[in-house]
Amino acid sequence: MTEEFTETVVEDNASEETVVPETAAEGDDELVVTDEMLDNIADTAIAALQDILQYFNVGDVTIDEYEGEEGELILDISGDDMAVLIGRHGKTLDALQFIVSMITIRTMGFRYPVVVDVEGYKNRQRQKLESIAHSSANRAASQHRKVGLRPMSPYERRIVHIALRDDDRVETISEGEGSARHVVVVPR
Repeated sequence: MTEEFTETVVEDNASEETVVPETAAEGDDELVVTDEMLDNIADTAIAALQDILQYFNVGDVTIDEYEGEEGELILDISGDDMAVLIGRHGKTLDALQFIVSMITIRTMGFRYPVVVDVEGYKNRQRQKLESIAHSSANRAASQHRKVGLRPMSPYERRIVHIALRDDDRVETISEGEGSARHVVVVPR
């Protein structure tokens, strides 16, 4: 990222989002993401996604883009027979999201959250995880003991942590290493 780009970004206050550059050291200024930059991010992510989808032989697809509740850019793919894009337990979709995010970061020069979804799959999974989180919190609070959840990806663990962050009865912690990392709901 050039200094010229940074000065242009900081001077424009017409945006809604702020993003910390991937290479920023602690204490550096945050970048202000303008609507124009957000459009460039979306265009870059969609172009990368379309290039990758050519190798999946999924036929004609539609990619809808919208902003999520937490300020992330969501790309929702729809079309015929999308199961191949989701994969077993969403692993293919997670990998697809990772690749698109890395291409976008490399191209733009800074990190902005991009979520790739297939026909609302991640939204349905999010609702399931929130339901599991709340029932685990109820069980932990009523039985006054820790409740461990199944191993989850970082994205899934984050959903559980966010779902329970305002519940005064419990707190959540992540334990374990690698693919065995899981959330534990602890009563207060």
